[in-house]
Amino acid sequence: MIKSLAHVALLVDDYDKAIEYYLHTLNFKLLEDTVISDTKRWVLVSPGSSGGCSILLAKASDEEQKSRIGNQTGGRVFLFLYSDNLQRDYQTLLDNKVRIIDPPRTEPYGSVFVFKDTYGNLWDMIEPNPK
Repeated sequence: MIKSLAHVALLVDDYDKAIEYYLHTLNFKLLEDTVISDTKRWVLVSPGSSGGCSILLAKASDEEQKSRIGNQTGGRVFLFLYSDNLQRDYQTLLDNKVRIIDPPRTEPYGSVFVFKDTYGNLWDMIEPNPK
């Protein structure tokens, strides 16, 4: 039986640049960085510690993959993060000069804002309504 989603691949142009961004700008944790070959690494990052879904930073290996960096979903929001304090996280991203696309707003499911990562991918940061 399938139990959970393990990783989501995110195309990047350079492993070290991507690690720097996700760790120091978005405050993610580096879960793994294993060299597989001269050109390939297995790099996992996550907003939390181990457990749950993580992001596999996948270096684009050909021109078609490179053309998809930052736009793997045709301009739609690609990834979703949960926050326990949306205003704090919004301010942290502003302080880290992250490009905010839509400022915080209230929706039926909670509060949300949209930001763009260094590659151009759109993310939702959501503080869900209490249950």
